[in-house]
Amino acid sequence: MDIQRQIPASFDRVQRNEYGYNAKQVDEFMRRARVSFEAPQSAARPVKSGDVRAVSFDPIKGGYAAAGVDAALDRLEDALALRERDELVAERGEEAWLREIGRLAGVLRGRLHRPDGQRFRRPAKAKARSYNTTDVDDLCHDLIGYLEEDKPLSVDNVRRAVFRPAVGKDGYEENQVDAFMDRVVELMAAID
Repeated sequence: MDIQRQIPASFDRVQRNEYGYNAKQVDEFMRRARVSFEAPQSAARPVKSGDVRAVSFDPIKGGYAAAGVDAALDRLEDALALRERDELVAERGEEAWLREIGRLAGVLRGRLHRPDGQRFRRPAKAKARSYNTTDVDDLCHDLIGYLEEDKPLSVDNVRRAVFRPAVGKDGYEENQVDAFMDRVVELMAAID
């Protein structure tokens, strides 16, 4: 696997008066990721695919353009997920990997098969930001098609999904939807 393709040496910057990702934070994370990727045994704290999925960077003026960094992170996450799958198969066998995939898929299916409008919690606070239930439910229908009917769906479509905002009980609680979608990405990255 070509580490240079996964993690470029540098990224384009936005204009000085525009906000982008904090370059120092990005560079430090990418340095750690490069060490983890090239020599995982020498990494003080190896970067895993879940770490890539969860990383965030502070916005600063003149920082790195988000699109380039996000694309590199997506490729890196996919490469690390593939390596983690291969390591699990080598260590415990393909059956163990299939059991893990089946377990995770089963957990996700349970929520996916809830009725529209009832898949996730509603925010407790009346003015809390939330996600539009129809948008989230539509993506859940696509996920059911992917998992159960072999319909095509790219992991990048899930990563980049944008839901219209709602307020309070008119929408789904953002944190719960985000955590669920992280698990979906984890599953799709392991399968694809």
